[in-house]
Parts: sequence; structure tokens; C-alpha cells
Amino acid sequence: MIEAVIFDMDGVLIDSEPLWRKAERIVFSKVNIQLTEKINTQTIGLRTDEVVEYWYKKHPWNHMSRQEITRDIEHTVEHLILTEGQPMEGYREAVLFFREQGIKTGLASSSHLQLIQEVLKKLEIADMFSVVHSAEFEAFGKPHPGVYLTAAKKLGVHPVNCLAIEDSVNGFLSAHAAGMKTIVMPAPENRNHREFRNAGCMIQSLGEINKQLLSKLELKSES
Repeated sequence: MIEAVIFDMDGVLIDSEPLWRKAERIVFSKVNIQLTEKINTQTIGLRTDEVVEYWYKKHPWNHMSRQEITRDIEHTVEHLILTEGQPMEGYREAVLFFREQGIKTGLASSSHLQLIQEVLKKLEIADMFSVVHSAEFEAFGKPHPGVYLTAAKKLGVHPVNCLAIEDSVNGFLSAHAAGMKTIVMPAPENRNHREFRNAGCMIQSLGEINKQLLSKLELKSES
């Protein structure tokens, strides 16, 4: 039985993944790392500090600290999202749908809490979530299940009775490892990724979420 739904934010509620990649390309160029759009996708879903660590291990630099790069990316992407970020189709209706079904609503994101709060304010849905949790407070970010396990604990719902909605492979792996039912809504270029074969279902937009879909997910998890 689905008792709670936990939304990811970037790429699920707001179309911000391209802006994260843009911010990373801008900032990493300062340390002579030229990222392409394709290469950028390797780190989708990771926490900012983990993205920085990922590229530092591959191409070490010495004239800016990793902490400075992390802060620079976060400041750059916050500006981009708040000025250019567009909501995902049906985001408000999807959140309201679950609330109307008596299902608790939470959010678990790799973004830092300040950005989460700004985005929810921009989307005018800050009061629609019982729990908002950032992976910045976890020892490890996605694909580690910590952020989802903590969100479920705060909601007071066992992870197996939670539904996670994700767009990235790392996010899906995080929710799946937590033992949650999953809906994935990947970007078109990622829909054939082999990991998504283990998802409960795949949708193209939040507008596809309805009672029939929930029933199918619950039946599939029982079989």
C-alpha cells in the first residue's frame, strides 16, 4: 500500500537539469576542465560536492579549492534556476493528486536546502510537502539510499510503503536501494538506460499519474 510519495526536485518538479550542467560547464572551465553536454550527464543526480570530487579525481587542479568550486557552482545554478528555470508540466496537479488520495507528500533532493526552499517558493508549492530533505545532510548523496531513508523516517512511513518519483539513474538507484516503489520520468535521451528496466513504471510527464497507475504499481509490488 502506498502511504507516502517522495518527489525528487531537479528534473521532476522543475526543468533545472540543463541549468545544472550549464553551471558546471561555466565553473569547471575556470580550472581548465572543458565539459561537453554528453560528458556532463555522467554526474546527474549527484550532490554538488560529489560532482566536484568526481572531476577532481579525473583532472586534479590546484588554483581553486574544491570547496570554492562547489560554492561557485551552487551560486551559479541558483541564479540560473531562479531566473531561467521552468516548472515541469503538471507539477502542481501531481502533488495535489497525492494529497487528495490521503497520501503523505515529501521531497528528497541532492540540491542544497537553500536552493530547494527557493525553488519551492518560486513554484508556489512550499506548503504542499510534509517533509523536505536535502542530501547535504547525509554522509553520502544519491545513489546511496540515505536521503530517501531519512525522508521516509521523517514522514513516519516504512520505505516499502513509499513511492519515489525520479528522473535520473542515480536518483532511481537511490530510491530503489531504499526499497521504495518507483516512477521514473527521464529525459528522452536517457529513457533506454538499462537501470530503468527495474523501475515500477516509466512516464513522460507528471500528467500521466492517476489512480489507475497507482493501482498498477501496488499490484506489481505484491506479485
